Amino acid sequence: MTPPSGILLVDKPVGPTSHDVVGKIRKAAQIRKVGHAGTLDPFASGLLLVLLGSATRLSEYFLGMDKEYEATVHLGVETASHDREGEIVSEDSGWKEVRIDELEAALELLRGRISQRPPVYSAKKIQGEAAHRRVRRGEEVKLEPVEVEVYDLTVLEVELPRVRLEVRCSSGTYIRALARDLGRSLKVGGHLSDLRRTAIGPFSGASASSLDALSDPEAIRANLLPPALALAHFPSFEVGPEDAARIRQGQFLSIQRTEVPEEAPVRVLLDGNLLAVATREGDRLRPRKVFEAGPAND
Repeated sequence: MTPPSGILLVDKPVGPTSHDVVGKIRKAAQIRKVGHAGTLDPFASGLLLVLLGSATRLSEYFLGMDKEYEATVHLGVETASHDREGEIVSEDSGWKEVRIDELEAALELLRGRISQRPPVYSAKKIQGEAAHRRVRRGEEVKLEPVEVEVYDLTVLEVELPRVRLEVRCSSGTYIRALARDLGRSLKVGGHLSDLRRTAIGPFSGASASSLDALSDPEAIRANLLPPALALAHFPSFEVGPEDAARIRQGQFLSIQRTEVPEEAPVRVLLDGNLLAVATREGDRLRPRKVFEAGPAND
């Protein structure tokens, strides 16, 4: 039987790391080539994209997607890591006096394109090393702000000191940093106490499988999205056997579809399976990643 290749939508529970989830899927699928696209912290739950087989080569096309979350901010307590797992660095009972209009004004400052300083307890690299490793060694770390975009920031529930939010944001946005900045804007401090990722790009957490349900090869195959379907948000270009042979040799193909943006990823399909991911350069398609037979959920 052909080794499974494709994308799993996994509902990560609270507790295991994203690496732990990959390990469990690797064992259940009985293959070595397994990875994920977009880490979730151990205390967080929700949608994790797990890639199997040759589909692991597609991770870069999922990493930059927008994300959606449900997040709970605990006001009045700031922690070193800006989440519930960090050491408490300050407490302020002023949260009892926070008014709804003050909360909304503080949230407004976090909407749209904003400059956000990443948490020092993060995987952000400093000279090739993750910032959190340096911090844990006792080094002083200061990360430069980066531009991110918060498309939507909606209050779902207020039960002070907790505020539950729905967040839709660009890739690279730290929800822990939003919690930190909300608390500081209200002058009471705050940290992220709960986080659930509900969507990644076109993928909804409602379609994800629990980790317990993915316990054997048959269950893995039954829930696997073929790469051609997982990349359905890209333009497609169907080819026949002759052009497929050229693509496999790394040759360019002529294309008349100028509505495809320059340098945008394009799915090259053979019999509905993903043969390659290419980009348009003028009136030609340039193959970027080629799959010998086109990975499929066989």
